[in-house]
Amino acid sequence: MCAARPVFGKLALPLVALGLLLLGAAPARAQDWAKQMFSETSHNFGNVARGAKTEHRFVFRNKYKEDLHVVGVRTSCGCTTPTITKKELKTHETSEVVATFNTKTFLGQHGATLTVTFDKPFFAEVQLRVTGNIRGDVTFDPPFIDLGNVDLGKGAERKVRVTHSGSTPWEIKDVRSVNSNFAVTLSPPLHSSSQSAYDLTLSLKPEAPAGYVKGQLLLVTNDPRAPQIPMDVEGRVVAEVTVSPQLLALGSVQPGGSVTKNVVVRANRPFKVTGVECGPDGCITCPVKETPAPVHILPVTFQAGEATGKIERQIQISTDLGAGAVPVVTVQATVEGQAGAAGEPAAAQPTAAQTSAVAAPTTVLP
Repeated sequence: MCAARPVFGKLALPLVALGLLLLGAAPARAQDWAKQMFSETSHNFGNVARGAKTEHRFVFRNKYKEDLHVVGVRTSCGCTTPTITKKELKTHETSEVVATFNTKTFLGQHGATLTVTFDKPFFAEVQLRVTGNIRGDVTFDPPFIDLGNVDLGKGAERKVRVTHSGSTPWEIKDVRSVNSNFAVTLSPPLHSSSQSAYDLTLSLKPEAPAGYVKGQLLLVTNDPRAPQIPMDVEGRVVAEVTVSPQLLALGSVQPGGSVTKNVVVRANRPFKVTGVECGPDGCITCPVKETPAPVHILPVTFQAGEATGKIERQIQISTDLGAGAVPVVTVQATVEGQAGAAGEPAAAQPTAAQTSAVAAPTTVLP
């Protein structure tokens, strides 16, 4: 009589493969928490001029209660250099992965994968993708429009020489921008047997508001291979007095605790900080600065009471430059109760094995 043959031998390989697949899928799903912080994960630079300043900023925001830390970012190709503007983020704070296309040393179609690594609150990696085509026959001099610091209400003007190398006449048919504070004029084309050139003049209108200017001009050409070529524009319109940041996020604090962060106030000439109005309840304090200076660093301190929840206050900084010269600063904080308070069970702590494999922030804030 023949013994019955076990069926496990036939199923062993598929079961092992399925187990490995599931084990690999858990960390991948867990790392989605990090990807959800990014507003986008890919960008196409399109056709760009050789040597032109070309960069894109991938913005991400800490939408969790836990503090966030970025270890770093690496690139798969030397055609793109990545940097991070801020590596430690509290709740609601934002940072940027700046992808700079190396148009001076590379030509043609290129792309790179940027891997951003987080180690707090848990390990995760997010991959960002950039692509673009660097034209060797189009150059800008200077490589981008740098407006620098522009006084509010005065406007500014900058010129760029745009050159195309080639025997076929090359034309700029139009220049477009979504920024209504830009006005552009073009000189008549300068054609020769080997190149075509234009002098482009950008005017920033006097009515441009205070703040950073970050935009692009799109050169519309008669070349079907590259009908649009971008040109970056950067600058800052400076008011009589500016304050940074205007939204001061203090993060979380325990009842009875305090937290302090700085506000920077700048002007075009030395001034005094004559007073700071912080609201009637006295939970926010900020000292005055009687010594004249063009820049003042003001420590803003929030003293939490026993009540929990979100706190939002506005502070008005007065100077000897006149009433209302400094924009209002909004201060936000969250007062959170102690874990394990009376009547509340203490939260279970995950094991090291759990956090290393599938952990992710669980509390998402609006």
